[in-house]
Amino acid sequence: MSEPRRLDWDWYDGTIPDNVVYDESAHLATSYIFYLYRSEAPVGVKVGRGACVYMGSLFDVGPRGRITLGDYVMVNGARFTCDSEIEVGDYCLISWNVVFMDTYRMPFDPEGRRREIEQAVSRSPRRLLGDAAARPIRIGANVWIGFDSCVLPGVTIGEGSIVGARSVVAEDVPPYTVVAGNPARVIRHLDRASHRTTDERSQFPI
Repeated sequence: MSEPRRLDWDWYDGTIPDNVVYDESAHLATSYIFYLYRSEAPVGVKVGRGACVYMGSLFDVGPRGRITLGDYVMVNGARFTCDSEIEVGDYCLISWNVVFMDTYRMPFDPEGRRREIEQAVSRSPRRLLGDAAARPIRIGANVWIGFDSCVLPGVTIGEGSIVGARSVVAEDVPPYTVVAGNPARVIRHLDRASHRTTDERSQFPI
């Protein structure tokens, strides 16, 4: 077991879990983002070069959950509910109050939900640990997700796409597409030619 890892600027008296890997140039606002973290994977969270995870973000990761944030990703107070895998590509912008959930955790049956809620009372911290099936979420590079949006289990959002504020993304989004609404619908398509290639982005960040 390694020595506890603490953030010098942290207001919360917590530590970074041993199986969290982050580049030395990345910024984690506080260890409180791991308050609900339970991943037992060899690498439960990986944060890339120059990425920032700001105040209000939360990694609610189950025992088998894995989250990857690419290089120069900005996460502004988002919640990740992960029992399988959530992958966010390079140069993504995640606005405040965005929710990623690769599992519903709760059964759709009302009686099943009732039993799970009753059991949560005996847990510390109180939380839902239902065993609903999980499906990975994939977010391509250069994606912008607007505030208060929700990305549901099994969704893939293609490279260069934009999700409008307060959208519920229940189906895959093609690359270079603008979607919005509940459920999210295609608004328009973006010009691929105006976007830099992966090689160009590596030379000219942002």
